[in-house]
Amino acid sequence: MVARIKKGDRVMVLAGRDKGKIGEVLKMFPTDDRAVVQGVNMVKRHTKPSQAAGGGGIVEKEATIHVSNLAHLDPSDNKRTRVGTKQLEDGRRVRFAKRSGEVIDL
Repeated sequence: MVARIKKGDRVMVLAGRDKGKIGEVLKMFPTDDRAVVQGVNMVKRHTKPSQAAGGGGIVEKEATIHVSNLAHLDPSDNKRTRVGTKQLEDGRRVRFAKRSGEVIDL
């Protein structure tokens, strides 16, 4: 599967217990087709006390979610959109929202 989602993109969750939530992609795992989205798929981890982690305890953090359950948000109206690529006049290839035609990244 070609991952059209990249780090820093604003996405909406399409399925699962966090359906409808919006967040920014914090980290991508392209070989597994998974992403970590800010505030989505929160899990609790019991950590031992250590110098790096501090006093330990129960830590809540984001778990990965499959990219098939995510959709890009259109920069113009914050609704779901598909993504295409096009080449600008100066030769650069950019991603654009098919809903509005607005360029997603420059």
